[in-house]
Amino acid sequence: MGKPSSTPKEAELTALEVSPVDPTYFVKPVLNLNGAGAPGAKTHPPRILLLYGSLRERSYSRLASEEAARLLQAMGAETRTFSPSGLPLPDDTPESHPKVQELRELAAWAEGMVWCSPERHGAMTGILKAQLDWIPLSVGAVRPTQGKTLALMQVSGGSQSFNALNQMRVLGRWMRMLTIPNQSSIAKAFMEFDESGHMKPSAYHDRVVDVMEELVKFTLLTRDVSPWLVDRYSERKESAAALSARVNQATL
Repeated sequence: MGKPSSTPKEAELTALEVSPVDPTYFVKPVLNLNGAGAPGAKTHPPRILLLYGSLRERSYSRLASEEAARLLQAMGAETRTFSPSGLPLPDDTPESHPKVQELRELAAWAEGMVWCSPERHGAMTGILKAQLDWIPLSVGAVRPTQGKTLALMQVSGGSQSFNALNQMRVLGRWMRMLTIPNQSSIAKAFMEFDESGHMKPSAYHDRVVDVMEELVKFTLLTRDVSPWLVDRYSERKESAAALSARVNQATL
């Protein structure tokens, strides 16, 4: 598991002190339905898992994820970041491998995710793809990603591009996630972070704030109803047929 998050107040202060956010316009998203929370609605902070796609010592996808995590915490979310270092290639080791289990436990814990990848050879990196490949569509009767929210970011060494974002959006749909409309593409990422690893003031940083704000809002809106949103006729029908076959087999 990642390190425990800071307290909400510490996280808010940290994000706003080191981030080029204008506090005049920074708003912590709060779900309010007709003046009060919906009956039975979850009240704990939204749980967001962040995945990044580079193992370099100064990894800009990691730095962007860390910036996103600080913003999410300031918005009231609880975050965990998975380090891909030591994660084996998919199918190259049993699923019992500690890093695989850590990743799957975090995927089950999360109500939303942030994926951030560099663009390498016009595509997302194999490092991020390996993480996603270790998160199957289902583990027994549990679907680790279905109905959960997803925000996408990419960093580029050159001009702004959207190739990695487009690929990740396809994967998000395949994994049955609710991928938010907004997204972030940071061009010439080596120019956008200071020596301490924090993003500098820029339109790119403003977009990261926008994306994280939208992710928190979508998570608050959908986490209580996600089982209903992804409930499918074909799967109910298939489940009924499997149950019938099992019962009939038992009577033979």
